[in-house]
Amino acid sequence: MTNICSTGLDIGFASLDYLQIGILGIIQGITELLPVSSTAHMRIVPALLGWPDPGSAFSAAMQLAALAAVVSYFWRDVRQVVGGSVEAVRQRDFNNQWFILAVAIVLATIPIGIAGIALSSTLNACNSPLRGLMVIGISCVVMAILLAAAELTCRHRRTVSEMRLRDALIVGIAQIGALIPGVSRSGSTLTAALFLNFKREEAARFSFLLGLPAIALAGLKELWVLFHADLPASVWGHLIFGLVIASISAFFAIWGLMRFLEKFSTWPFVIYRAVLGIFLIVAVSTGLLS
Repeated sequence: MTNICSTGLDIGFASLDYLQIGILGIIQGITELLPVSSTAHMRIVPALLGWPDPGSAFSAAMQLAALAAVVSYFWRDVRQVVGGSVEAVRQRDFNNQWFILAVAIVLATIPIGIAGIALSSTLNACNSPLRGLMVIGISCVVMAILLAAAELTCRHRRTVSEMRLRDALIVGIAQIGALIPGVSRSGSTLTAALFLNFKREEAARFSFLLGLPAIALAGLKELWVLFHADLPASVWGHLIFGLVIASISAFFAIWGLMRFLEKFSTWPFVIYRAVLGIFLIVAVSTGLLS
């Protein structure tokens, strides 16, 4: 079965049933917030099961599920950033740590915002070359190497309270890599934060907080595009169902990741990404997957 397109928009998820949407929602929710690339899994799982590619529109809209999970889990941090920033502006206390963090989050969002707009037509097009399995395989291997290098060469001592605007800009630039399937937004930002010597759990916290605007803007922008594509009600039913399932699984993914990184390194993710990437490269090269 081929992808369904509406005015050039990739909406392959419209041809899936609710069971398939539910399974992909669980996978999307878990992998969106782990450093393993949700977009990669949204291409790999359907390909292995013989399902249609749900499309980039589905993956982008599902980011709203990650947004709900991150805000829920880090609600105390979100409240302090917003409330502390407002209070800092009122008192003209621009050295306030929450105001600095808020500025850092905005600063880190600018690079991916510009890149996302520039690449929007390519990313959302039917049969986009960036969603090819070979591209995803190579991206997985490259990110596995970078994450391994961060584990081997860096000291993991810093906390979010020590974050500087330069750190935010570096992580924000790294976040652009998330536009390439297989790289992973959380993977690219977590790796960049580790290279800046943040503790593993603090790097993850930093990654999630800095990613809030990017996740929100990407998801809302995709909903806006879908809204103007005159999709039937049944397609919206698929999307809403997927969002609910993905939100629940994403929350548990954050909970598990934060506790894991408090005690362990990211080596399991390095190994997983490397094995997955090599498998895809070999599978595509031998014709097992296309």
